[in-house]
Amino acid sequence: MATAVLESSAPAVEQEIRQRKVWSWSQPWIYLVALVACGLSVGPVLWLGNGGLGTNADLALRPLGLPEPVITRNYLDITTGVHASAFWGMVLTSTMIAVLTTAFVVILGTSVAYAIARFPMRGTGVLFAIFAAGLMFPATVGILPTWVILSRIGLVGSMWGVIIPQVAFALPTTVVILTPFVKAIPQEMEEAASIDGSGRFGFFFRILLPLAKPGMVTVGALAFVASWNAYMLPLFVLGVGGADMSDRTLPLGVQMFTSQYSSAINSIMAFTTLSMIPALVFFLAFQKYIVNGLSGAVKG
Repeated sequence: MATAVLESSAPAVEQEIRQRKVWSWSQPWIYLVALVACGLSVGPVLWLGNGGLGTNADLALRPLGLPEPVITRNYLDITTGVHASAFWGMVLTSTMIAVLTTAFVVILGTSVAYAIARFPMRGTGVLFAIFAAGLMFPATVGILPTWVILSRIGLVGSMWGVIIPQVAFALPTTVVILTPFVKAIPQEMEEAASIDGSGRFGFFFRILLPLAKPGMVTVGALAFVASWNAYMLPLFVLGVGGADMSDRTLPLGVQMFTSQYSSAINSIMAFTTLSMIPALVFFLAFQKYIVNGLSGAVKG
């Protein structure tokens, strides 16, 4: 009897699935808003890439059109030509800074979130409120005091002079996102782990970290992209002077194409296009985890 009911309902279910897959214009404004949003997001990237395929004269004559003729010299000069050594050196420097910043942000943020969520004591709520208030603090306001402190401890011009402040500026977002994930883990799981002989460290590494993976990936991706795109802090700490540009980060590399009286706009656009590719690929690769992580934080 049950089998007959299932067989009779199968065609109806298949028909409903097919109807859901059909493109519907019942709400055209939704598609219009989505197309406009996609255009605003993808348009500048395509414009930058297109600008790097021409000359400054092409950009002046046809700022929104295809260059005539299309040339690849700007990209080749950066990747394999006269600027290749500086470019790949800056790629290495930016990668090291971004990876180390991401690692410290995830490790410290997860530890602080675990302490706030699992060790209720006097002042825990105030500590979380302080981290939440840090979301409203613009990082640019603290650049000058940060530079003064770094100069006194001898970290100006050092890679660690960029990493340490970036970790501090990223911790508020990390703690605010990860704390709901840790709170959502049932207390019974920790009690069961304790009965099985696992201490707090065992619970933290064996149970909590795997369950909080979506949130950790989210904060890691946000920290990586923010570090990769950072300009003001590396400008103050690393500067743009000196003959060796390979010790600078990629956002500072545009200074190679700017002189006192002129700027190679086409080369700047080509350099910017190449510089954004790693961060763009990284973000697209983890966008599913980022969305899941942010939705989990909101639910928590």
